[in-house]
Amino acid sequence: MAKKKKEKKIISPKKFNFSLPEKTKRYLFASLSFLLAIIFVFSFSGNAGAIGEMLKNMFGFLIGNVIYIIPIIFAIFGMILLKGGEHFEDNRNSLIISTIILIVGLTGFFSLLNPEIAENFVWNKSLDGGWIGYLISWPILKGLDYIVSYALFSIAILISLWIIIQPFKKTIEDIEDEEEEIEEEEIEEVKVEVSKKKKPSFDLSKFIPKKEEKVEEVKKEDKNLKTFEQKKQENKEYKYPPLDLLSKKGGNPEGGDISYNSSVIKRTLHTFGIPVEMSEVNVGPTVTQYTLKPAEGIKLSKITALQNDLALALASPTIRIEAPIPGRSLVGIEIGNKKRAVVSLRETLDTDEFKNSPAPLLMALGKDVKGTPTFADLAEMPHLLVGGTTGSGKTICLNSIILSLLYRNSPDEMKLILVDPKRVEFPIYSNLEHLLCPVIYDANQTLVALKWLVGEMERRFTVLAEAHSRDITSYNQKMEKKGEDKLPYIVLIIDELADLMSVKGKEIESYVVRLAQMSRATGIHLILATQRPSVEVITGLIKANITSRIALKVGSLVDSRTILDGSGAEKLLGKGDLLLLSKEFSKPKRIQNPFISENEIKKVINWITDSNLAIKEDAPELLLETEEDNSLMSELTKSNEAPETQMDNFYSKEDPMYEEAKRTVIASKKASTSLLQRRLGIGYARAARLMDILEERGIVGPQEGAKPREVYFNEEEE
Repeated sequence: MAKKKKEKKIISPKKFNFSLPEKTKRYLFASLSFLLAIIFVFSFSGNAGAIGEMLKNMFGFLIGNVIYIIPIIFAIFGMILLKGGEHFEDNRNSLIISTIILIVGLTGFFSLLNPEIAENFVWNKSLDGGWIGYLISWPILKGLDYIVSYALFSIAILISLWIIIQPFKKTIEDIEDEEEEIEEEEIEEVKVEVSKKKKPSFDLSKFIPKKEEKVEEVKKEDKNLKTFEQKKQENKEYKYPPLDLLSKKGGNPEGGDISYNSSVIKRTLHTFGIPVEMSEVNVGPTVTQYTLKPAEGIKLSKITALQNDLALALASPTIRIEAPIPGRSLVGIEIGNKKRAVVSLRETLDTDEFKNSPAPLLMALGKDVKGTPTFADLAEMPHLLVGGTTGSGKTICLNSIILSLLYRNSPDEMKLILVDPKRVEFPIYSNLEHLLCPVIYDANQTLVALKWLVGEMERRFTVLAEAHSRDITSYNQKMEKKGEDKLPYIVLIIDELADLMSVKGKEIESYVVRLAQMSRATGIHLILATQRPSVEVITGLIKANITSRIALKVGSLVDSRTILDGSGAEKLLGKGDLLLLSKEFSKPKRIQNPFISENEIKKVINWITDSNLAIKEDAPELLLETEEDNSLMSELTKSNEAPETQMDNFYSKEDPMYEEAKRTVIASKKASTSLLQRRLGIGYARAARLMDILEERGIVGPQEGAKPREVYFNEEEE
């Protein structure tokens, strides 16, 4: 028991000493420095009491007349500790050593001025430089004489002063730079105000640099493409939904004590031998990004390896390190905010970038770590893969994408095919005129829709070739000039790919891959989402052909690598926190997806359907006249009414040797897998598959042991 008590007594003071925050310690030491400076100043006039007199006598004996600069030194150190600063913290050790060298140099110099220094050595003598100066200067004087000794102490004093001045000089330069930046910003604001009031009468193009001239040339080429606002004003028939239907949510995020976190990051890395210089801090809706610049010769792998140590020091559950930040010579450390800000869809859509962009399939993805609205053009992607666990915000992400497309496109400009195996997410869109068919819930119907899309893609390629157009954009521009009907974009959105792959994996994969490879020019785009991002669902062929991906919160590093081909998604915070990987970014970009409630979706859908009733009444007649029996709706109706016929058509088109296999069996009046292998020269797997098709259609009977199958058809019946 006695040992235990002793151990507790030893441990408790250590805990108390290290429990004070770094800022509090600095303030305590600064107060102590100012107090000592005041005591020394008053001790010179005898007004500091017994303690002041004792300190004066002790320091006077040790350093002599140098005691009169001690209050100045303590006052300067107090100011440094109180204000802080990167330059002082980085050179803390060199400042302390330089101050000691300065004091020792002055004591030696003052001792040489005293003629008693030339006498025999007395160990307790204190001259003008004090006892320390006497001990240092006497042997140097005896060995080097007066001139060299003076030069030695003078050089030591000058070097120490130069080292001490450097941090102050850099701090003053930083303050001057900040003042210049503020002045420049004020001047720019004044210029903007003046330019708004008065238009210049001279040509500004003479003063624009060459780089900006190139940007203008690109814009001139894109003048044929109308912005969303121009298209909205020209289209008198269709009424686009207003932004007032969406709610104004928001709020300001709270990133915690930014200065304290910055100092913790710097101190922790310094502990492991990695000197860094902290740079800007970006407070986003979900995370705060602390940027830093490592010293030269530091490998980035050393910083990324300390991820868990930094999370421990910052008391954060997870952190993400971006090394380096694309396009900048900085490393970013992302820490979750104490209070997250809700990003609304309205504030992302109500921006100039969304309104002035000519891209018809522009999607609002949310805000990045700097709080800047982020958009992506589905036509440029041209397909998108979305993965994330349950509750990560996958369905809300799809809803925000759908509403972004609905806000920009009329039913004549874009058509949607929605697949919802869960049956609860997409029925809210069932009244939309944008839908090519009702919301699909079944795997077989999804297969029919994919098959129809492949046929539509091939038909569109023929149309584009006849019009001598390279893609759907140039074709629509030509049709608009002629006053003819344009081809609408078609977007297929699947909410749960894993469920479909488990039922019709091979067939769905083959159609998805073919569409992903070829459908971009024809205006057909895919958005596939899954909550189980495994290699069985997101196969290698699908990944190879769909390069743009969104990864929300996933459960493991393996799932993150399946979606992004790298780590990062397992460290996300959920609720719409995502990583976007596309050809525009060299590394995944972190974005907070906007939140959209079910009530807001209902408001937008009801407004679109109620405000465009005239278009809805004319739509069925238009569909019958133009598309007749080749529409997706008619194909789905056929599959529902006569599934056997639909499957016959599917299989006959899938395997071109079916008719030959059928004739062979009927002519031979016996059926077996080995017979088809010999007569048709095919492998066992294909022959067995053809035999199963023949049995399913009633051409041959079931297998009865080793006997050949019975043939139900003869040549006359055929």
